[in-house]
Amino acid sequence: MSDSVHTVTAMPTTRRPGCPFDPPAELLEARGHGPISRLSFPDGHQGWLVTGYDQVRQVLADPRFSARKELMRHHPQIDYGGMEVPPAAPGEFLLTDEPVHSRYRKPLVRRFTVRRMRLLTERIEQVTAEHLDAMAQAGPPADLVTAFAKPIPSVMICELLGVPYADRGSFQRQVDVFHSGEVGDEELIAAYTGVQTYLAGLVAAKRANPTDDILSELTEGDLTDEELKGVALTLLAAGFDTTANTLALGTFALLRNPEQLAALRADPDLADGAVEELLRYLSVAKTSLRVALVDAEVGGQTIEAGATVVLSVNTANRDPERFTDPNALDVRRSGGGHLAFGHGIHQCLGQQLARVEMRVALPALFARFPTLRLAVPPEEVPLRPETADLYGVRCLPVTWDA
Repeated sequence: MSDSVHTVTAMPTTRRPGCPFDPPAELLEARGHGPISRLSFPDGHQGWLVTGYDQVRQVLADPRFSARKELMRHHPQIDYGGMEVPPAAPGEFLLTDEPVHSRYRKPLVRRFTVRRMRLLTERIEQVTAEHLDAMAQAGPPADLVTAFAKPIPSVMICELLGVPYADRGSFQRQVDVFHSGEVGDEELIAAYTGVQTYLAGLVAAKRANPTDDILSELTEGDLTDEELKGVALTLLAAGFDTTANTLALGTFALLRNPEQLAALRADPDLADGAVEELLRYLSVAKTSLRVALVDAEVGGQTIEAGATVVLSVNTANRDPERFTDPNALDVRRSGGGHLAFGHGIHQCLGQQLARVEMRVALPALFARFPTLRLAVPPEEVPLRPETADLYGVRCLPVTWDA
């Protein structure tokens, strides 16, 4: 290991004033020192922070780095006080390695193909139109998060998994609680317990009376009820929060970059590229964690076995070695290759659904409300804290000429 390795004493938690879309300055500074830095954790553990594109991609694809929950003893912003973290619950496949991971993911892959997700376009258009109609009928101003960004992906993932319509509102509120990063332990536990209880009942109902949905199809396989509950929780929790945050934060970014919004409005063919650029530019799923199972070299440094590695996806997606003028939002940018959906065996299963939802919803929003604008000064838009699992806005007050 090089003696000149850069050290970050604590995981940065604050973005610069006036720069809500850029990673914290300390992260960008760390990347400037090299693609990998030492990172001090609150409990004294000395781990690693990876900020370079090639190096983040390498770790995500390398089986020598584990995603197992029970090995994640060191969160970059939380002191667990020596408390051991339990293994992932059955079915929570994002926090497992092979071969357990494939047992849960393989039955889902064919249900989330590009073709099957594109077949949902008409339904996504219908759901989007319904919510835009409701916004127009209620009149300005509106909170775009609750009126638009959350409901569309929430409706779609709930329909795919067979959550009854009447249950969706309460379910979404509970999931919001344990994604927010802003509640105490007691409220967090209550919300998580409520979701678990609900999903247990839903799995039992699908076994007894299957319907036309993914969860009912999964009951025909060899997964246990506990495994099905964990799979459903993973899909439901991830299936709308990431897209919801990208829709809201992406709208904010486009409103703050009017020349980019004008280009998108003038050329509908830019929509696919604009979606990829917003995913890269915003990177709402900003970090991933891994633990080295053996000594492994990354970015010229030897990461020792047992060390926790924080992968900074948002700085990787701003790496000037990979992207030209990376801190600029450019809807005409050619090529993809971003890491917003991860990489390797844990790459986001629902990425094609998210793409279709964004491809439909964003152009429809700006076509329906051509005078859409912020209803408050941009510095007053409340942002989610860096401690939240996903970055975004708490709400996005907008208005338009009625």
